[in-house]
Amino acid sequence: MDNVYKMLGFWTGIFAVMFYVGGMKEVSLLFLANTGLFILLGFLNLSERMYMYIFGAYLTLFFAGFTYYTQFLHVPGGGH
Repeated sequence: MDNVYKMLGFWTGIFAVMFYVGGMKEVSLLFLANTGLFILLGFLNLSERMYMYIFGAYLTLFFAGFTYYTQFLHVPGGGH
């Protein structure tokens, strides 16, 4: 299970680089933070159950934050 977190860290790192190259600096920093978190968790060698609990908590926080952003902060159309 620790290898899954290392793989998630690799892919979020790839996305961070692509967002940075695309000029989306804030999103790039967010994905860079996710990369650090996933790589750190990948080297902790926790039990599989603990990894599942951590991933469930991560998804819960992400969906709560994403829902808040889309409902209260996002301007439809982006102001173009």
